[in-house]
Amino acid sequence: MSRVYNFSAGPAMLPEPVLARIRADIPDWQNTGMSVMEVSHRSKEFVAVAEKAEADVRQLLQIPDGYSVLFPQGGATLQFAMVPLNLSEAGSPVDYLNTGSWSEKAIAEARKFCAVNVVANAADSNYSRIPAVADWQLDPNAAYVHYTPNETIGGVEFHFVPEVGNVPLVADMSSTILSRPVDVGRFGVIYAGAQKNIGPAGICLVIVRDDLLGRARQGVPSLLDWSVYAKSDSMVNTPPTFAWYVAGLVFEYLLEQGGLAVMAERNERKAKLLYEAIDQSAFYSCPVAPDCRSWMNVPFVLSVPELDKVFLEESLAAGLTNLKGHRSVGGMRASIYNAMSEKGVLALISFMQEFERRRG
Repeated sequence: MSRVYNFSAGPAMLPEPVLARIRADIPDWQNTGMSVMEVSHRSKEFVAVAEKAEADVRQLLQIPDGYSVLFPQGGATLQFAMVPLNLSEAGSPVDYLNTGSWSEKAIAEARKFCAVNVVANAADSNYSRIPAVADWQLDPNAAYVHYTPNETIGGVEFHFVPEVGNVPLVADMSSTILSRPVDVGRFGVIYAGAQKNIGPAGICLVIVRDDLLGRARQGVPSLLDWSVYAKSDSMVNTPPTFAWYVAGLVFEYLLEQGGLAVMAERNERKAKLLYEAIDQSAFYSCPVAPDCRSWMNVPFVLSVPELDKVFLEESLAAGLTNLKGHRSVGGMRASIYNAMSEKGVLALISFMQEFERRRG
């Protein structure tokens, strides 16, 4: 069976060398006579996996001293609640930027626990751009400022880090983590679901500045308290060991590739190729403003929407999968995370051009 080019927004494709390593490891991992899915998370073998994964991601992201790296369950969505529960008191003001569907979800969850101030709202542009910074209404007394650097569904991305003064900056980096270097020191908290650039679904990466630990509200369940994870090395309960192991393999692979500066060059080039193909066409168009287009999630629409179904059927037959846009926005979306090769992007462009020639 030949592999397809998988443009899914998540769970997304994994690097083929990582898949080959997993396949080799599954029946007999490290000469234990067991799969990694069968060994105890308390065993010295798995503890070594967890420690190396943390060390490697610290190296990849150049995480400075004074930050804890956590691997909780629940994906990024659980962090929508954990952020306010760990950083604010009931009724205290918090700032949120609303730039798309995932911002909306984070805001809705935070409103259950605190007073949300929507600093800027891109809804009036149908989430096609980031509101001008001059129009933001930041509260200097906010417990934190939350934003989503990349909106997976709408394909809107911040190409800058917001300036928020001394207020802790919190970022949901699920769609951009590990795609380029990040100045972690500018953030109070970074969190990311695994199923895009880290590994399989089931685990989450949380990077939190140490002075922000230990602030959880009284009565918060243990598994919603970041400090509990920090004190237990993220093993307060049985963690998703397979997902953690695969994440470690991905971190190792990225280091072998040359790190995040190399990945940034590749990702920027892939995105540029695809956007240029769209912009040079009279048949395809991208609804996102050029200055805030995502490197990771590229939405586009056909000039004849009635051909959407045919496009998807023929692209699937050509080995290009999961190009259907999110049900909330329609059209098409190509997610081109780290594991998507430039060859895959070029294959998509070639198909699009041929489809336009025949159907446009």
